[in-house]
Amino acid sequence: MHKEFLMGNEAMALGAIAAGVGVVAGYPGTPSTEVLETVAKRNDGSIYVEWSVNEKAGLEVAAGAAYSGVRSLVTMKQVGLNVASDPLMSLEYIGVKGGMVVMVADDPGPISSQTEQDTRSFAFFSKLPVFDPSSVQEAYNMMIAAFEFSEKHSTPVFLRSTTRVCHGYAGIEVRDREEYDRVAPEGFVRDPSKWVIFPKLSYQSHMNIVRRNEEIADEFSDGVYNYILPETGDGCRLRKGIASHGISYAYTLENLDPDNMLRTFKVGNPHPFPEKKALEFLSGLDEVLCVEELDPLIEKELIYICGKHGLKTKILGKLSGHIKTAGENTVESVGAAINAFVGVEAPKTEPLDAPALPARPPVLCAGCPHRASFYAVKAAMKGKKSVFCGDIGCYTLGNAMPLDMVDTCLCMGAGINIAQGIGHVDPEMNCFAFVGDSTFFASGITGVVNAYYNQANMTLVVLDNSTTAMTGHQPHPGTGRTMMGEIVQSVSIEKVLRAIGLETVVTVDPLKLDEAIEAVKAVTAEPGVKAIIFKSPCVAITKPSGRSVIDPEKCTGCKSCIRKLGCPGIIIRDGKVTIDETLCTGCGICTRTCPNHIIALRRGGHAEFSVSPDMVLDGDCTLLVIGELRALQKCFRI
Repeated sequence: MHKEFLMGNEAMALGAIAAGVGVVAGYPGTPSTEVLETVAKRNDGSIYVEWSVNEKAGLEVAAGAAYSGVRSLVTMKQVGLNVASDPLMSLEYIGVKGGMVVMVADDPGPISSQTEQDTRSFAFFSKLPVFDPSSVQEAYNMMIAAFEFSEKHSTPVFLRSTTRVCHGYAGIEVRDREEYDRVAPEGFVRDPSKWVIFPKLSYQSHMNIVRRNEEIADEFSDGVYNYILPETGDGCRLRKGIASHGISYAYTLENLDPDNMLRTFKVGNPHPFPEKKALEFLSGLDEVLCVEELDPLIEKELIYICGKHGLKTKILGKLSGHIKTAGENTVESVGAAINAFVGVEAPKTEPLDAPALPARPPVLCAGCPHRASFYAVKAAMKGKKSVFCGDIGCYTLGNAMPLDMVDTCLCMGAGINIAQGIGHVDPEMNCFAFVGDSTFFASGITGVVNAYYNQANMTLVVLDNSTTAMTGHQPHPGTGRTMMGEIVQSVSIEKVLRAIGLETVVTVDPLKLDEAIEAVKAVTAEPGVKAIIFKSPCVAITKPSGRSVIDPEKCTGCKSCIRKLGCPGIIIRDGKVTIDETLCTGCGICTRTCPNHIIALRRGGHAEFSVSPDMVLDGDCTLLVIGELRALQKCFRI
């Protein structure tokens, strides 16, 4: 054994490697992403690693490996589990041969997600065992234990973590390489009676799962991750206890003095619930406070156990209003709940004499091509009845003012079908669906097929920035490389769309704003399902090509550029609009929006000036003379 300073996600990855994992698949999603990336980084060549097109595909790849006797891992965030749930619900009936861990990262808050789903609840629903770590060290240990447990019971196993464990750091004990498990896979052995799911097999499997889970509950009661810390000091006479889990357990310990604490039940395996250990904990207690995040699972289980065994213990928590019903717990919120539970007045603290932090709403990066894409569509559709259906990705930020170009956002791929639904209700509406390149492959293709097959009238806008930007620039089928470092033939979005049947598919660089606006006008005039692919690489993976500059002497301070674009690279300094050179990437879009035409794009020491889209929209012919530079007269007929 040796010590390493690791992030929780890195610890889980090293735990999987130490357990002898052979296949790792997944789909990127904060806060889970670094697990798979760390496996890839630490891979000695013996592990197959892939970013799958979505969570369903990743889980099925891992299942195939587990059928063959290989230990496999699939990673995702909590909303990704919705996508993977179809195969997973059947896989619980089929079972596995090699150990298989489904690592799901929940996001209480939520900090970067659509929902606050609790994977512990999904474990109850799917009847699968779940491990719920409370620290970085425990995340490492539980990953190893989960593989062993999975093989022992021939079932997939959840390892459910949360943001604060995933992204927390600690110095932990990890195995040396010579201590790693070595798993020699048997390979896939044909046996249709086992691997082919039929109603009769499912019926028998369901009964076996119920019996198995009763045995597992007893096993968890005797295991190392469900334990009781005895009361000490004044806690011995209060006849009160605390039940907790995950990071909330760590917060609970921070608020209890080891020399004067309540009896505390740490639940590391919430399903199947360790009933025998719970009965031991409840013995002699009058009241129990359940400190948990998201769903009141421990609270409900303890209420059930009290009723089943005729115990008079009063169970408090979210259902009773003693713990907040949504959002993250904190050390402070847990402390306040415990103080109220034991009747102790919270210590008074002096307010900090510090200025309020400035509001920092999320915004598209300076130079982001999505800003240009949104602006092109907005300019082209000015004055026309339109709806803009968004999706999950960086481009969701197009909803913010001043762009205001995302009217709906539900889940990955949904925007394409939502646009169809709106169009069927209101045929006069110009329906747009925005989708990123990675999301197109993950869950967008089926929506386009549905639109074409059902004769919808809509415009698909693919925002192709050549990466999975929101989660850290992972490769996808359109990038031409894999997580194993292989250079492969990229999948062409345009060819996929044409293969579906779309006749109008136009690819344009959104940074060539006049061309982009004209492309939108031309494409939307066509009937049926049509597509525009705005193709321009993410600014985070390209070098700046220049800098925009403003002549402060000529700037009138109208702030039109700010009101139209909302680019963080355009700022107010000393009452004047200026360009923040540390942020500007030289995309040049701002040069097209200034009504006074005093923003120039500098490339290689000279400045380039352009006609603004406002003039294009008004159909003006204008001769621009800026400083010593004369621009060519351009006449646009609209």
